[in-house]
Amino acid sequence: MKYLFGPVFSRRLGHSLGIDLLPPKICTFNCIYCEVGPTTEATCERREYVPTGEIIAEIDQLLASGAGGKPIDVFTLTAMGEPTLHSGLGRIIAHLKEKSDKPVAVLTNGSLFFDPEVRRELQGADIVIPSLDSARQESFERVNQPAVCINLAQLIEGLVSFGSEFQGEIWLEILLVRGVNDSRADLVALRDAVARINPARIQLNTVARPPMDHSAGPVTQAKMDEARAVISEQYRGRIDILVDFQGTNMMKGGRKEELLEELATEIEAMLQRRPCTIEEIDKALDIRDLEQTKKCIDMLVGTGRIEKRIHNNREFYQ
Repeated sequence: MKYLFGPVFSRRLGHSLGIDLLPPKICTFNCIYCEVGPTTEATCERREYVPTGEIIAEIDQLLASGAGGKPIDVFTLTAMGEPTLHSGLGRIIAHLKEKSDKPVAVLTNGSLFFDPEVRRELQGADIVIPSLDSARQESFERVNQPAVCINLAQLIEGLVSFGSEFQGEIWLEILLVRGVNDSRADLVALRDAVARINPARIQLNTVARPPMDHSAGPVTQAKMDEARAVISEQYRGRIDILVDFQGTNMMKGGRKEELLEELATEIEAMLQRRPCTIEEIDKALDIRDLEQTKKCIDMLVGTGRIEKRIHNNREFYQ
């Protein structure tokens, strides 16, 4: 399918069926840590970047086929860019809620929440996962490199407004980059903004995959613990640290030899959206056989369909 991918296993959401709303890479930000690559069109213009009818047709096709027998825990609206730029967002959410009883999640950078129409369209979702990497102008500009149409104060007010209106759950993600948005002043500013937004949970993250800007590095576990402690001074909700500092992955599995090319195609499609380790691929696609996964990866590398990169002494494929 052109716009639907997966389901892939997500630690946060379970078996997630992704719906990609934009071509790469149209966004309101050009984040230095982005795993997709540099923004090619920086904009705040909402329009139909891909045909909404085609996305809905793929959804109907998938539902009619029973998703090929694969488990789906949640539909996740995302993009290799900012999904709320797509003007068909509300229509797609409404269609999913009409046709399926599965929850709908939206991954977004939250930059357009100042727009009442965006907030209205998101009301149909069950989980919205926006990001706020900095509440200080200098750090915000360095880490997110926003389009000229984005104003930080307006962005935060949009998140606050959405927090007071939304009936579902808001999971706010904060990604820290070493030496960029991780100072004490940054953490205190984030603490104050989070207290106003009051999300259901907070997810702390750092640079765990090969970033767009090679100078963007991960913070230490001690810094993540400090961030959690500072934010907890005014926030009593759940705070998760997403990154695995031990570098371990509890991933296991299995897949028949005759499905090698089908599996390779799934891996290739997944890696078009973000770099992953072999273990992450094995878990996300529910392969449960690292030897078979490695065989597919080696074939894809050997034929030039994907490439290997080293980041933080770990092997990623993209």
